[in-house]
Amino acid sequence: MVLDVPELLLLGPGPSPVPDRTLAALGTPLVGHLDPAFLELMDEVQTNLRSLFCTENTFTLPVSGTGSSGMDLCLVNLVEPGDRVVIGTHGVFGGRMKDLVQRLGGEVVEVSAEFGQSLDVEAMVGAIQGGPTSLVAFVHAETSTGVLTDPVPIAKAAADAGALVMLDCVTSLGGAPVELDRWGIDAAFSGTQKCLSVPPGLAPLSLSARAIERISNRTSRPPSWYLDVGLLNGYWGGDRVYHHTAPVSMIYALASGLQRVLEEGLELRFARHREVAAALYRGLEPLGLECLVPAAERTPMLTTVVLPEGFDEVTARRTIRDQHRIEIGGGLGSLKGRVWRIGLMGHGAQMTSVTRVLTAMGDVLREAGHPADVPAATAAART
Repeated sequence: MVLDVPELLLLGPGPSPVPDRTLAALGTPLVGHLDPAFLELMDEVQTNLRSLFCTENTFTLPVSGTGSSGMDLCLVNLVEPGDRVVIGTHGVFGGRMKDLVQRLGGEVVEVSAEFGQSLDVEAMVGAIQGGPTSLVAFVHAETSTGVLTDPVPIAKAAADAGALVMLDCVTSLGGAPVELDRWGIDAAFSGTQKCLSVPPGLAPLSLSARAIERISNRTSRPPSWYLDVGLLNGYWGGDRVYHHTAPVSMIYALASGLQRVLEEGLELRFARHREVAAALYRGLEPLGLECLVPAAERTPMLTTVVLPEGFDEVTARRTIRDQHRIEIGGGLGSLKGRVWRIGLMGHGAQMTSVTRVLTAMGDVLREAGHPADVPAATAAART
């Protein structure tokens, strides 16, 4: 059977374009999930994830599930009923953390900011100091807004209060520095479909020794069997005790993706993401567009573009998809209908991606009667 799926340039909030080498890895012959060759590959994947997370954490592995499963694992293991949890919400994904902590019976202390704004560090510190805090959780690169948060001052306040720190790195890992040990992060999770340019299906994750100790001292078992850290550690640890049938082909793909990241080199990769993002920023002005997020707080891998008042962005986005063969994202939450989200992530973070998407956006803007100078936009991007 041949699937009738269009070939699109994926420049939305994810998934990102997957290189041929990683797609080919998916077709590698299967072996059993306890086969010696596969166990060796698991060791390699864990080692390379530690390099990417900049950590020595033993419990560093890909959870069998999309990025949201990483959030679930962290919270179902670290939160017990009655725990006071400070959560920073300045987008959709901080809100999901709040929802899950409440489901687990935790006491949520929310520090919120409008979509497109960064978290108020002083407000976060004040909330942490406002009571006996068990966990502090927030998003590093908020996918719904394109805001990048500096974790260091918040993590320091949490450490001073004896609280653990959890960080959502779904959009940042592989596209911007993520330094768990230096920052003092106890739990971090990501996804494969963003800057790693691997299909969705795994959640790279890392837990510190402090986090593992907290989990070991729980008064009750975690409410999830599948995501129980103790059980997973039996499979991914030295004993290799059967827990579940790992998605072998996805581990192949992740191994390939991690090899590509480390072959390029982290600093060069981060610089590439910054450079193509800057090119996009330069090209927006001739189209009559601007970024939602101030320059100092933007994520280089995802840019939120403010649209003209009354612009039919849904129809325009469909035209970009059908005529230009490019996928971009619309706004979420309070930003729905007001913005586009342009992802330049991993394999998609290329100058050709920038010029193609600027051309497509300029064309639909002009068709809708908005002044947009496409040649000037692409020229500005190349300067």
